[in-house]
Amino acid sequence: MKTVNLLLLLVNLATMVYSLPILEPTKEDFTFAETYLKRFFNLTEETGPTARRGLGQSSTKVREMQKFFGLKMTGTLDGDTMTMMKKPRCGVPDVQVRHFSTFNNLRWKTSQITYRIENYTPDMTVAEVDQSIERALQVWAKVTPLRFTRIYRGTADIMISFRTGEHGDFNPFDGPNGILAHAYAPGTGIGGDAHFDDDERFAFSSSRGFVLFLVAAHEFGHSLGLSHSNVRGALMFPNYSYTDLRTFSLSRDDVTGIQYLYGPNPKPGNPDPTPPSTPDVCDPALVLDAVTTLRGEQMFFKDRFVWRRFSQNSQPERNLIKYIWPNLPNNIDAAFENVLSDRVFIFKDRKVWAVSGFEMVPGYPRYLNDLGLPRMVKKVDAALHNQAIKKTLFFVGDYYYSYNEENKRMDKGFPKRVDEGFPGMTSKVTAAVQVQGYIYLFSGSRVYKYSSWTRRQLGVLGNNHFLPC
Repeated sequence: MKTVNLLLLLVNLATMVYSLPILEPTKEDFTFAETYLKRFFNLTEETGPTARRGLGQSSTKVREMQKFFGLKMTGTLDGDTMTMMKKPRCGVPDVQVRHFSTFNNLRWKTSQITYRIENYTPDMTVAEVDQSIERALQVWAKVTPLRFTRIYRGTADIMISFRTGEHGDFNPFDGPNGILAHAYAPGTGIGGDAHFDDDERFAFSSSRGFVLFLVAAHEFGHSLGLSHSNVRGALMFPNYSYTDLRTFSLSRDDVTGIQYLYGPNPKPGNPDPTPPSTPDVCDPALVLDAVTTLRGEQMFFKDRFVWRRFSQNSQPERNLIKYIWPNLPNNIDAAFENVLSDRVFIFKDRKVWAVSGFEMVPGYPRYLNDLGLPRMVKKVDAALHNQAIKKTLFFVGDYYYSYNEENKRMDKGFPKRVDEGFPGMTSKVTAAVQVQGYIYLFSGSRVYKYSSWTRRQLGVLGNNHFLPC
């Protein structure tokens, strides 16, 4: 099949997935998607009657990509799929695996590995590059018997360089904001080497570009024998995501993968760091940080994760908050959607962010007192927008405030006790949401259902009402 036929096929596969109108993908999007699937999911040009019927492996490859990234498997170029395809990422192809994978168990036969930095990026000082590379290698040394030694001439096991475009390995870079780097599995010749795209802007911290330490630590996972993981939050997940360097730690999936190849660190007094845990959505005692709707979806926040549920009958899909909104904080306090303004408001401590779909709204973050809350309020425990009466409710401890969206001010007579406005609600509200005309107040692992109009309590539910397993 000619390229144009592949493009037509992808056009026919495109659909709209949001409840609000969105622009359909452009011709450039289809070209981009074709290139992406060829590079990372082994899409090939099709021939024969199957291709002429407009079916075939393009839809299969889209589904394969969606499955890998935990997206809704539509087989079409929907908005979430195109957004994921356009995220900055590693240039190593993806494979269909559950959790970590290896390059056919390729590994170094020695625990003493050498590395050499061949050249430097102009974006950073020499000292910053050296420190970033050393720290990235130590990420893996801390959990294995591996030890890394730098050499300054000759050929090292891991040759590190900054390149652009076509650079001699038949694996060209693509310019800014696409493929950040790639690396090769252990072996002779180019094996183990790591190349960084110098058309990108690298940085020592997050303020000026892609953090070299985070990109390098991922690539060195490849240099040691790991392929990509489909676990969001794992360092070996293919897409770039900023993580606070002060709290960085390998995920359990990363540690399991590298120790599968090399074993644990045997050095006494240097135990493996404890990877951050992943909340279990099936845990009946799970206490959510916040709950909101977004353009017909339901979204449940816990720690650095968010679960997305697309319909009443669908299973929730887990994402990292920062994969969807890189500029939002983790461990948020509250969230609510205002459908009329097409905005979701996210709260943490004294600050509030606003997003429209998957884009940040300019002018945020703002402060709680900008919304009319008193300065004494240091955080909001939960919030919801009652569409029936055009009021937004903010829950703070044992009290709640009512904000009039039409007058843009707090209602008089507030705050009131929560049990005064919601009889029977005697415990702290930890999350809140309005769904299909009912108000749901979360308190720990329990969910209290109320009428939006009468505020009469209609029942007490468990988390599995919204998060079925």
